[in-house]
Amino acid sequence: MSDDCPRNPLGWFEIYVDDMPRAKAFYQTVFGTPLTRLEVPGQPPGMEMWAFPMLQDAMGATGALVRMPGLAAGGHNVNIYLTGAECAVQAAKAEQAGGRIHRQKTSIGQYGHIVLVVDTEGNMIGLHSMS
Repeated sequence: MSDDCPRNPLGWFEIYVDDMPRAKAFYQTVFGTPLTRLEVPGQPPGMEMWAFPMLQDAMGATGALVRMPGLAAGGHNVNIYLTGAECAVQAAKAEQAGGRIHRQKTSIGQYGHIVLVVDTEGNMIGLHSMS
């Protein structure tokens, strides 16, 4: 996270769900705000995302509810994305430090790029960069 612009490292979160209508109803009721359908280029078949409100110039991070085949809800299935200068470089460093890459660098269109890595404790985290 050592680029020229100081920032907090958390850039995005995902809450994995099994029943999207039920999960949307829960979060919209609890927080009193509508969620917005989000689609990104190269989205895997069967994946569905509904985003919390996103204010570019506001403090804090935003995220989405995600239903994706192969990622069950429950337990500790919430993924955070840490933002840095170049996610592929950070992913290579993660491998060198004993982690592994779960999903190689992937474009998410106008939102930049992501890599999913698994840390040495078995936790999956997302790495995000605009380049």
